[in-house]
Amino acid sequence: MSNQPVIPFSTTLFVRDTCLCLHAQRAARALARRFDTALKSLGLTNGQFSLMMSLNRPEPPPMGPVASLLAMDRTTLTAALKPLERRGWVSIEPDPKDKRGKRLRLTEAGIAVLSAALPIWRETHAEIEAGLESGDADALRRDLQHISR
Repeated sequence: MSNQPVIPFSTTLFVRDTCLCLHAQRAARALARRFDTALKSLGLTNGQFSLMMSLNRPEPPPMGPVASLLAMDRTTLTAALKPLERRGWVSIEPDPKDKRGKRLRLTEAGIAVLSAALPIWRETHAEIEAGLESGDADALRRDLQHISR
């Protein structure tokens, strides 16, 4: 017989109904599925779209700031870049200012696929925002940004 404390089922229900982490995870998965479905015709996932969009800068960014923006560690970023590099959408180049560093560049083919994805993203994003129960996407963004700091 165990002397483990018993957690009442009412506590399970309370956590299910109030846990911000659970609700954020569920929402993130639902959003990811929706964008994955929308972008599938281009052979892109939502994560690849976000990664490629993060590279759309006047100068090729180093890996560190990209990893930080996407809340990834460098190892995860490196793994995420490999399929994009194999498809010829991203190139990983030596940093001319720091030979140990790498710069990430969208290729012409990458810019083309990102350009094709943008209208799909805009339409899907507008549909999601329009469907928010509160109607206040800006407040949701502010709250999520505050939590992620």
